[in-house]
Amino acid sequence: MEYLKILGQNKLSGAVSISGAKNAALPLIACTILAKNEIKMGNLPNVVDINTFLKLIAKLGGTFTKENNTAKICTSNINNTTATYDIVKTMRASILVLGPILARFGHCEVSLPGGCAIGQRPVDLHLKALETMGAKIIINHGYIEASAPNGLKGSKIVFDKVTVGGTENIVMAAALAEGTTTIINAAKEPEIVQLCEVIASAGVEIQGIGTSTLIIEGTNKELLEIKDFDVIPDRIEAGTYMCAAAIRNEKIKIENVIPMHLDAVTSKLEEMNFEILQDETSVTILPTDEIKPVNIITTEYPGFPTDMQAQFMALATQANGTSTIDERLFENRFMHVSELLRLGADIHLNGNTATINGKNGTLNGTDVMATDLRASSALVLAALVASGETNIHRIYHLDRGYEDLEGKLTKIGANVKRFTE
Repeated sequence: MEYLKILGQNKLSGAVSISGAKNAALPLIACTILAKNEIKMGNLPNVVDINTFLKLIAKLGGTFTKENNTAKICTSNINNTTATYDIVKTMRASILVLGPILARFGHCEVSLPGGCAIGQRPVDLHLKALETMGAKIIINHGYIEASAPNGLKGSKIVFDKVTVGGTENIVMAAALAEGTTTIINAAKEPEIVQLCEVIASAGVEIQGIGTSTLIIEGTNKELLEIKDFDVIPDRIEAGTYMCAAAIRNEKIKIENVIPMHLDAVTSKLEEMNFEILQDETSVTILPTDEIKPVNIITTEYPGFPTDMQAQFMALATQANGTSTIDERLFENRFMHVSELLRLGADIHLNGNTATINGKNGTLNGTDVMATDLRASSALVLAALVASGETNIHRIYHLDRGYEDLEGKLTKIGANVKRFTE
C-alpha cells in the first residue's frame, strides 16, 4: 500500500494546471451507452475512478482506447446488461449505467453501489423515478433488477430532494424514452449542465439546462450520434489548490478553470481576507496580512460544495479566530477531524457542526490515515503547513480523484514523495 511523505512549511509559488472533472467525466462515459457512434472524449483526468468506469464499459461489451487524457469509446456492440459487484463495489458512480442501459435495452441488472464511506447516499430516488417512467424494479441478492419491456415512458419526475446522481440517471434515461420527461427539483451542478449539453448536441431537445426544471423530449429508443467533446475542468481540484495557496498564505495561479464554477469557494476565501484575481481561464490567490475565520454551510450547487468542506476545515486551523462548518448533506463526512486532531488542530464536533479554533500555524507533522477522497486532500493541505514530516497512509482514496497530486504540488515547491509500505 502506498503513502505520501510531506515535509511541511516549504514555500509555494508558480502555477497549477487543473485536470478534467472526474464528476463530469463519469456520467459522460455512462452516456456513451446512448450512442450509436464512437465518441472521442478529451481532457479526461487520469484517475482511478475513470479507469474503473472504462473497465465497466468494456465488461458490458463496449470498447475503448485511452491515450494520456483522451479516450475513444464505442458502445454500439454492448451485449451485456449486468454491472457486477466486483466493479460497482469500488465506485458508487457505477449506478449511472442504470438509466442508459434500461432505456436502451429494456432491462438491466446493477449491483447496489459502494464507494466512499461518507454517509448514506441511497439510490431510492433513482429507482422511484424510473418506476414513474414505467420500469419494474426489484432488489434481489444485492442487485437492482430493472425491466421496461415496452420501453421507458416520458413522465413528470419530482425529486423529494436534490440528487446529482439521480438527475444524471434520469436525464440519460429520458433521452431514449418515449415522449416528454419533466424533472422537477433537478440538480444544477456544472457537471449536469455539461451532460445535458452533450446530449442536446446529439439532437435531443432539452429545455431548462442549468435550472431546477428540465424538460426532455425522448427519441423512443433511437440511439444518438454524440459529438466529440472535452470534459470541463474540475472545480473541486481547483478549489483544493486554491486552499493550498491559502493555507501556505502564498501566491499561486490556478490555470485551466472556469471561474464562475468556483464562485462559492472564491467567496469564502474572500471572506477569509484573501484577494482573488480572475481572468477567463484562471484564478490567482494573493497572500493576506491576516487569515480571518469563516462560517460555512454546505449545500447543493450553486451553494458551498460538500466536497470542499474538509479542505476549508484544514485552512480554518490557520485562521485568527473561530470558524464553523455546518455539514448539511452527509451525516458521516467529518471522519478527517480525528486525523487533523493528531496533527494538533483544535476542532470540536456537535452533531453536524464542527467548530475550528484557529491556531495561526501550530500544526505538527505525524502519521495520519486517509478515510475518503476529500478527507485525504484535507490532510495533504494540513501537512503542507505543519512543522516537520507528515506521512499520509491509504492514499488510494486520493488516487480516485486527483491526477498527479504529488507532481503538481512538487512543481509549485512542496516537498511531497510517494512511497510503498
